Amino acid sequence: MTATHNITILGSTGSVGQNTLAVIEAHPAYNVYALTAHRNIGLLLTQCRQHSPSFAVVTDPESADLFYALLQETDCDTELLRGDDALAQVASSEQVDTVMAAIVGSVGLQPTLAAVTSGKRVLLANKESLVMSGDLFMAAAAESGAVILPIDSEHNAIYQCLPSSENEVNLSQNNHVQKVILTASGGPFLGLPVAQFADITPEQACKHPKWRMGRKISVDSATMMNKGLEVIEACYLFALEPAQVEVLIHPQSIVHSMVYYRDGSVLAQMANPDMRIPIAYGLAWPQRIESGARLLDLTANQPLQFLQPDLERFPCLRLGTEAAQQQGTMPLILNAANEVAVAAFLEKKIGFSRIPLIIEAVMTKIPCEAASTLAIIRDTDEIARNLAKELILKDFC
Repeated sequence: MTATHNITILGSTGSVGQNTLAVIEAHPAYNVYALTAHRNIGLLLTQCRQHSPSFAVVTDPESADLFYALLQETDCDTELLRGDDALAQVASSEQVDTVMAAIVGSVGLQPTLAAVTSGKRVLLANKESLVMSGDLFMAAAAESGAVILPIDSEHNAIYQCLPSSENEVNLSQNNHVQKVILTASGGPFLGLPVAQFADITPEQACKHPKWRMGRKISVDSATMMNKGLEVIEACYLFALEPAQVEVLIHPQSIVHSMVYYRDGSVLAQMANPDMRIPIAYGLAWPQRIESGARLLDLTANQPLQFLQPDLERFPCLRLGTEAAQQQGTMPLILNAANEVAVAAFLEKKIGFSRIPLIIEAVMTKIPCEAASTLAIIRDTDEIARNLAKELILKDFC
């Protein structure tokens, strides 16, 4: 690979952003154009010193002021940009060909959609933006010619197992594909009695047995809402019906997902649980580069297990599947309620077991409609968030 690629990393201080920079360090063909953060300006400054991006974006106003002062004390030529609009600016710049969309949560929608609309190669690690805007997101990609490469290990695995993934990920064009399997680790509470779920602390929920992730994503893994969101994401990415997307618990996290074919064949993508692998795949596609990850040694691993998920233990997975079936605005209602509920749990305002109850109540109270415009998406998102906050407040009054 000799051509230089200019890349913007949205959310460079998060786990995916850090892993992206780790892969890039070994490959001089990638030039870092912009890095972004919300408040983690200490790490952002270190990244700027090391990678010399043209721009750094800080979205929190007070942190931006502090970062500007720190930046003046360095010999970096990096220019500071401020606020959410600057995220879209560095994602859609004509000088950028690749965007790593790694901002967690709904805040990633605007810049990710800007990158898609601008026809970039988008490495999609922000599942919420696709869950929220679904059909609009994929229509914008089709119109602009943007290439969407999923970075979540499960969707990346499916992408790698498709019969023809260089130009088309739409499985409706491949009628020999019967269904896909998303694997799930089961999180830290796979064997914990459900009666003890009410006593789970944020610290316990954030200790994932296989992956090192941010706090919000870790809680989503513990509730298996991450898999519910991934079911929705898979339906949009690959034009699948919800009935064609199944989830199996695979505690070893070696098989990252599978594609079933009509002739009885099953293709699986296997690797050690290391996010550098799907990141390297996305960066180099359709070629491959070294990721820095350790090679898989099948003789060194325990037997691989696959289990049906218990929906009574993990009701968030059921809610995600129901949202996928309803389509329209229901996936974004689910996502909004989940973000509010998880934030409340991390702040110790509600217990772990209350998370799915809050989400289901919001889904029940807000009618589903077609998510046909960005205005509808934003309005419904706000309504769902406000309702979730009201329910949480009532729970404690």
